[in-house]
Formats: sequence, structure tokens, C-alpha cells
Amino acid sequence: MGKMSNETITAKNLKSKPQSKPIAGPKQHINVNPIRRDLEFPFDFNRLSDWHGDGRIASHFLNTLSLFFPDGEQFFIDSVRHYRTNGTITDKALLEEVRNFIGQEAMHRREHIGLNRAMDKAGLNAKGKEKQILAILKFGRKAFSPAYQLAVTCALEHLTATLADGLLRWEELIPESSEPAFRDGWRWHALEETEHKGVAYDVFREAVGTDANPKVYAMRVSAHVLANAIFWPLVVAYMADIARRSGDLTDIKGWAKAASILFGRKPGLLRKKVPEWFHYFKPGFHPWQLDNREYLSRADKLVESYAKTA
Repeated sequence: MGKMSNETITAKNLKSKPQSKPIAGPKQHINVNPIRRDLEFPFDFNRLSDWHGDGRIASHFLNTLSLFFPDGEQFFIDSVRHYRTNGTITDKALLEEVRNFIGQEAMHRREHIGLNRAMDKAGLNAKGKEKQILAILKFGRKAFSPAYQLAVTCALEHLTATLADGLLRWEELIPESSEPAFRDGWRWHALEETEHKGVAYDVFREAVGTDANPKVYAMRVSAHVLANAIFWPLVVAYMADIARRSGDLTDIKGWAKAASILFGRKPGLLRKKVPEWFHYFKPGFHPWQLDNREYLSRADKLVESYAKTA
């Protein structure tokens, strides 16, 4: 399962509602203080390759995304924690948000590690793919300054928050006919990615600077381009390999269904999210300029269903 962060907690003292507050900057934005939740999902790994209600290729797409989370989220934790540890962050509210951000990401790591090990048992070579991802991240740690690593984290947090918004906005992306624990596990992850989507960005503004500095702006947007240029080709390659290993590479109907989900008219997740991807280039951007807090009320039902008891 891997070593857990010592900054996670049990569900004893779960709060029911996130707190929001305005944050400083050229414009006022809403910021949400994340809540650390210890939820465990009883995945039916016998359904690993066909858990999604729209079929096996749709299942493979989300399973492929899972490969990136254990080491990717550790990278996010480390890049944010660096500026807490060295004393750069002094704002007490932001320090609390960072603590909760780390707690959430650690819980995500745990659940995705379990899912990825199930992929190994199914012969899908998750470990081999994770080794490649880890090698890329290790190179980034050596090649890039802490500031640029944080910029990469901000870019990837924007990407995950954008996809998370789609999963919450269009619930048919993971239909009710899907295996319940997988469906609810992805919805939980989407909720918490939404809840903490502004934290790394606020650390970046506090520790590195704002778009008023052209060098800071250039760092921010170049990291966005670089991160996506690496991420998406790997997603395509890994998904194709998983489909090949599971005997689904020539499932034309399945690929057509998945393409419709991602690029078609209803709902067309990736197609509809392209404008938000470009929004990151806007000077003065902040993640909470898309105020989708209304979805966070759904977290209470998941806590009730899956929270560990003391």
C-alpha cells in the first residue's frame, strides 16, 4: 500500500461543511478550506475492467488516470509542503488549507495505490507504467527549481479540477449503472479535487509571486504547457496498452462509445473543457473564478456511506 503521510486523520472529527472566505488579490475570489476525510471504498476488483456503466473502454480510461495519482499526488504534496517547511507561508488560514490539502491528497494516494495493485494482479502492468511516471517526476525534481515544481503542481491541479468539475457537472459520465464503489470513489475524488483546487495556486502566489511579474506569469503558463504535453500522450499510450492486455484493443463499438463520452455532443467531457484549459493563460487567473461550490454539498452523503468508524 505504500507509506502514508503522517498528516492524515481518521474520520472521528469529520466536519460536514467546508468553510469559504475571500482571498486577497487584484480581484476577490472565493476560496474553500478543504476537509480531510478518511473514506475507504470496497472496490469489487472482479469488475476492474468493466465497472463503468458504459463499458470496458470507459473503465480503462478512468483506470488509466489512476496510474498517475500515487506518485503525482506525492509530488504535489512535496511541492506545497516545501514552502510551508521553509517558513515562506505565514498566513494561518493558508497554512491550515495546506495541512488539509496534504491530508486529502494522502487519502487519494492510498485508494489509488490499492486500485493500481489490482491492475497488476489483472496483468495490466501498472507497476511498469508507474515506474515511468516516477522517473519523469524524479527528473523534474532534479531539473527544476522548487518554484517551477510548484508551478507544475498548479498546472496539474487545474487539469484535475477541470476534469473533476465535469464529473460533478455531468453525473452521466459515471452512470448509476456503474459498480457503486468505483462510481462513488471517483465522485469523492472529484469533490475533494474541487474543494482544494485553489490551495497550491494560493501558495504559488504567496511564495513565488503573481502575474503582475512577467517572469512569474511565464513560469506559470510554461509549466501548464509542459505538464499537459507530457501527461496526455502518456494517457493515450497507457490506455491503449491496458486495452491490448485486457483483449479490448479492437473493440470498435467500445472505443466509439468512449470517444462520444469524451469528445461527442453529450456530454463531451474533454471537448467542453477545452475553454477552461485555455482560461489558465488569462493574466490574473484564479481557480475559483469558476465557482462550483454547489457540488460540495454532495460530500455529506459519501461521508455517511463510507467514512471509517472509530
